[in-house]
Amino acid sequence: QVQLVESGGGLVQAGGSLRLSCAASGRTFSNYYMGWFRQAPGRERKAVAAISWSGGSTYYVDSVKGRFTISRDNAKNTVYLQMNSLTPEDTAVYYCAAGQRPRWDLNYEYDYWGQGTQVTVSS
Repeated sequence: QVQLVESGGGLVQAGGSLRLSCAASGRTFSNYYMGWFRQAPGRERKAVAAISWSGGSTYYVDSVKGRFTISRDNAKNTVYLQMNSLTPEDTAVYYCAAGQRPRWDLNYEYDYWGQGTQVTVSS
């Protein structure tokens, strides 16, 4: 089992920044790809970004490229999502997820999920 706890969400004005964190416990963190997903009200959960076991590979959905950065610190069992130039369209509940060998953008290929953290961007 892997337990994931997200933090860092909140209310921010358009153009602002937030840094989300996801702390993992349980099994060896570095054995897992880590992903960030988001779900807006009434919409399906979608991939935002993912990072490979060592951090050598990163993946982003087109809408966040150049604005969001995913990173991980395996010594701290933590993955981060730095979000810059936020827009109201980024408003959603953000979830982190862990999977051993997922296709990065498919939520059903991740094995463990956090409880989510709300990000609200005001215009």
